[in-house]
Amino acid sequence: MTPASRDGRPDRSKTTSNAARTGNSPGRPKKPHRKGTAHVAKGAAPSVRRGQERINNAKPAKIQNVTPEGDGANYVADGVRLQKVLAQAGVASRRGAEELIAAGRVDVDGEIVTEQGMRIDPTTAVVRVDGARVVMDETLQYLALNKPKGWQSTMSDDQNRPCVGDVVAERVMAGQRLFHVGRLDADTEGLLLLTNDGELAHRLMHPSFEVPKTYLATVKGIPPRGLGRTLKAGVELDDGPVSVDGFAVLEILEGQALVKLVLHEGRKRIVRRMLDHVGFPVLNLVRTEIGAVHLGNQRPGSLRVLGRDEVGALYKAVGM
Repeated sequence: MTPASRDGRPDRSKTTSNAARTGNSPGRPKKPHRKGTAHVAKGAAPSVRRGQERINNAKPAKIQNVTPEGDGANYVADGVRLQKVLAQAGVASRRGAEELIAAGRVDVDGEIVTEQGMRIDPTTAVVRVDGARVVMDETLQYLALNKPKGWQSTMSDDQNRPCVGDVVAERVMAGQRLFHVGRLDADTEGLLLLTNDGELAHRLMHPSFEVPKTYLATVKGIPPRGLGRTLKAGVELDDGPVSVDGFAVLEILEGQALVKLVLHEGRKRIVRRMLDHVGFPVLNLVRTEIGAVHLGNQRPGSLRVLGRDEVGALYKAVGM
């Protein structure tokens, strides 16, 4: 941890171990990165302890031995905040990146940075986490996959079962770093998003942003008229209450029904568990929408690139 000076601010001249790790001279004077008051993030300050314990998901750059130009980190007035750059590189969520910074695990152009909100130029800055240079990929990818039934929502499978990673294997081999946004259980088919935009993925998965997800479920039995009101009011499951934002019966079949549900929960098998709890076991389940992104007529197992309007709508939905 960086020692503090008398006024409570980090004393960078004493960060001998950090300097040794990044190749800086311990005695080299540090220059301020910012003008004016320090950036204060919303909510509690980032936890140094959690930052020390946090797993680093950074993908190491192919070229590691890069000598930074200049004499350390430079604040770029119109640059991008360091925590956002790390999140977009897939290192961690933006909050997680703030914790890594607070713990002194991030250096920019050879200098440890512990200040929050520092702005950098991601096209020129050399950023390292735990001493390893990370990929600063500006080419963000946004893809929609129609996951077939029986496929695993993983990038690889140790039992050689078909999985999401099989579809994007060529992209990954070409250097793209993609990860799926949330999961669908093996028996559920439908819309699954893939991206290398770490911050967007984190927000889409977090229930606090309440991004709606739409499902079509074929259930056993004929739902009564009041079932929608019951589900909107909420039911209590083993891991807490759950409610839907919308519910409709679309078709009545022979002893079965096709229902539409809209909810922003993302817990494991939440739709199946909720419907089973109210007495209507799910026979088939398809996710058709995530926010403004629709599955449409996309065939099972296929990928498509999201349009600008779809990406913009996702950003708007999570406040980015």
